[in-house]
Amino acid sequence: MSRIFLSGLALLAISLTGLKAQDARVPVIVELFTSEGCSSCPPADRLAARLDEAQPIPGVHAIAMEEHVDYWNQLGWTDPFSSALFSQRQNEYASILGGDGVYTPQMVVNGQTGFVGGDGATAYREIQRAARNQSARVSLRPIAATSDARSVDLAIEVHADPEGDRADVYLWVTENGLSSNVSRGENSGHTLRHAPVVRSFEIIGGVDPRKSPAANWTGKIRLSSEWKRENLRAVIFVQERKSRRITGAAAATLRPSTPSL
Repeated sequence: MSRIFLSGLALLAISLTGLKAQDARVPVIVELFTSEGCSSCPPADRLAARLDEAQPIPGVHAIAMEEHVDYWNQLGWTDPFSSALFSQRQNEYASILGGDGVYTPQMVVNGQTGFVGGDGATAYREIQRAARNQSARVSLRPIAATSDARSVDLAIEVHADPEGDRADVYLWVTENGLSSNVSRGENSGHTLRHAPVVRSFEIIGGVDPRKSPAANWTGKIRLSSEWKRENLRAVIFVQERKSRRITGAAAATLRPSTPSL
């Protein structure tokens, strides 16, 4: 997976078209742990895609993304989007959330509740509940443009709840429009289309709200030549280290932009 580095300038600017209409909406992170080797996962993939594309919950900006685990790879089909890092993240959630442990598909909303990924009624309810409990304000914006076509720079600001716990600040890249023709395993013979898939992620810093609730960073995203830039999105969120609760988030597309003359 590609890493995200700090500082610098970039050729690509973030296209914020349409995001102003979402400013009044509360961002909520919806993580779907899934696998192309799991026959129960496609309905959950479709639910995540619907949440992300249609934005059906009033007052909420659902930032849905797929994290493809690797523990299904030994059962006949190697998921091209899978990573042990996603399996590790799911195991970390299991240690906090308890319940049925690790399984697919599993949806986790704002790091606080996990449930079967295809359960739309529970997803809607938990996303609405999470929106009412957000406490941090997060923003990101482009900085400038240069001749480096494989990187994007962001200015990031976080205003955390002064009464909150210490937290990490994550910067992720997702790609939409991905699909696979599966030739083996439980989904053999099917074409699987995905919600935005996490392509890279990194912890870019930390915040201790009781010492200094406001913080800012300059983040450089390195882009792989395999990714379609018009389908990329940057996602930033604040996640408490102990509880794993996500307290605030923001997202913006990474479409190419022509610099002004």
